[in-house]
Amino acid sequence: MLFFISRSPVGLILQAIGQNSVEAAALGFNVAKHKLAAFVVSAFFTGMAGAFLAFYLGTASVGTMIDVSVGVQIIIGAVLGGRRTIVGAVLGAIFMIAAGEALRPFGTLSTFIVSLIALIVIMVAPGGFLGLMLHRKERN
Repeated sequence: MLFFISRSPVGLILQAIGQNSVEAAALGFNVAKHKLAAFVVSAFFTGMAGAFLAFYLGTASVGTMIDVSVGVQIIIGAVLGGRRTIVGAVLGAIFMIAAGEALRPFGTLSTFIVSLIALIVIMVAPGGFLGLMLHRKERN
């Protein structure tokens, strides 16, 4: 659904607002209305993700739902996969889960290793994994 929203006229308007809201308003788009719509869609999917997490964990408590490390991991995953793309966020999430499971024997050191990998990827490829894949495809 998010893919279709991003490719629709509303999605293109939201991308224009993200680039420069003053220019989007000058083109005649109602910036406040579109930002509110984006907030509502974002809140819906965030709520669904929280509901799935509570179902997966079997409980919903403040300690499990409001945790700084979870928020940081989500941001790292999104940036690693590729910013402003849906597929990039999925790639980043897959990487974060796979790296966490693969590095589980290292204990708390695994967080440092994943963060180091994230830092290297962000420095080498600011577009994330998706940007790397698209850049390789263009070269070939």
